[in-house]
Amino acid sequence: MSLNSINTNTGAMIALQNLNATAAQLAQTQSIISTGKKIASAKDNGAIWAMATTQQANADSLNSVKDSLQRGQSTIDVALAAGDTITNLLSQMKDKALAASDTSLNTASFNALKSDFESLRDQITKAATNAKFNGVSVVDGTTSKLTFLANSDGSGFTVDAKTLSLAGLGLSASTTMTDAASAKAMITTISNALQTATNKLASLGTSSTGLDTHLTFVGKLQDSLDAGVGNLVDADMATESAKLQSLQTKQQLGVQALSIANQSSSSILSLFRG
Repeated sequence: MSLNSINTNTGAMIALQNLNATAAQLAQTQSIISTGKKIASAKDNGAIWAMATTQQANADSLNSVKDSLQRGQSTIDVALAAGDTITNLLSQMKDKALAASDTSLNTASFNALKSDFESLRDQITKAATNAKFNGVSVVDGTTSKLTFLANSDGSGFTVDAKTLSLAGLGLSASTTMTDAASAKAMITTISNALQTATNKLASLGTSSTGLDTHLTFVGKLQDSLDAGVGNLVDADMATESAKLQSLQTKQQLGVQALSIANQSSSSILSLFRG
């Protein structure tokens, strides 16, 4: 049996406790809805928050890996473009050597072919020297290999350089023809250089494919990590919406319950009316 007291209103106290609890739940639900996360900070769930933060950091670090791999792709693409130019120049040099091997040519014709041959030779040097992306090249002979980021722990994806300069093709800045006989011998020399160039370009193409494949993998890995973090911390908005409506109704009823409890003490006055 409850005590009719003007000093202690037990009903109002209980109603207020329930109303405060509802208000706290409502504030939490509103925070979840505004952030879209059921775990937005360490105080929500320390263990899950720490796990999600670590995985998110790993996912974010993969952006640097993707940037590095894309630089690698661009570096090799530039090298392959230069390689195409160089193989074309070698083909033209072979044609010039073949034409110059004709013993029926007069001196003027031979010298014209020789001049063209040397001009093509010098263009190979220019193509190899300028085949750089962001100041880096795998065909100019300045490096033996380049290493790009492969994953978030800093390990690398290595691309071996394939020198396409004259020296790398078995030629030199003084490679030329002096007569029909040397021109005939030059056909074989240029053929060998052309074979060397195509082999090196094929190897670079394989490296490019490897970079493409790994970049695709890193992208999928990042998506998987993002999805995993979302599973840990993201809120089910449909559930939270229903919960919000329920708590708002509960809050309104709590206010009414508190109002009724507060009115109970006024009924005591009726006991003292004459």
